[in-house]
Amino acid sequence: MNFALVLFILVIISGIAWVADKLHFAPQRRLAGNDRMPLWLEYTAGFFPVICAVFVLRSFIAEPFKIPSGSMIPTLQIGDFILVNKFTYGIRLPVINQKVVELGSPKRGDVIVFRYPRDESVDYIKRVVALPGDQITYENKRLTINGQPLQYSGGEPYLDPESMRYAKRFTETFPADLGGNRHEILNDPDRPATVFPTERFPGSEFCQYQQSGVTCKVPAGHYFAMGDNRDNSADSRYWGFVPDKNIVGKAFFVWLNLGNLGRIGGFE
Repeated sequence: MNFALVLFILVIISGIAWVADKLHFAPQRRLAGNDRMPLWLEYTAGFFPVICAVFVLRSFIAEPFKIPSGSMIPTLQIGDFILVNKFTYGIRLPVINQKVVELGSPKRGDVIVFRYPRDESVDYIKRVVALPGDQITYENKRLTINGQPLQYSGGEPYLDPESMRYAKRFTETFPADLGGNRHEILNDPDRPATVFPTERFPGSEFCQYQQSGVTCKVPAGHYFAMGDNRDNSADSRYWGFVPDKNIVGKAFFVWLNLGNLGRIGGFE
């Protein structure tokens, strides 16, 4: 269900009822000496201010999402309720997601929510690892951006709660001139580094696949995004690039996890 569209329709309906009440029904009630609002107006015009406030907050300030899968473990866990900043990358018109004011753009290492390019009714969450014009190589489970390898430290065992398999937990760090972002990832040493696309995708001509991984040149207006759970994530390695027009916003805060209240807080 397109909740943004449903909310927009409710704003229009309740807004019309609210205006009609202010200009017509309310004056009639005052003349009749009756201040009681009819039930149908209570459930339309009466809810307009609340519905409008929710619509504005959700469309232009922050939108809540729930993490449904383990592709971003260890950064985000299944069941995390997160907030997504809707204005960091510019102001977009609700429902159609058309950018009208440019305020910024994703940086390497940002965690973003976006509409899945193959089915825009589905929201995905991944980490941006390469920007438009970057050349990215994912080889033997290590990233290189524009010829500069990312740095890796750690490697302690970590039990993936989704797959119930032990993986290795690393800290992955971008070089300083590529932003310097640092975050944690998982790699499963028992899974091969081989990457195969599920099918051809727009821009697939910019990618070369080999036994040890993949190398891509990110086209203009697109981003390369990957899950932090590298061996348990369907991402740009398999289905292609994320168009800028599909980006919903930047994920930045866990506001609830019913199974673990200690999860509440910001994340990188």
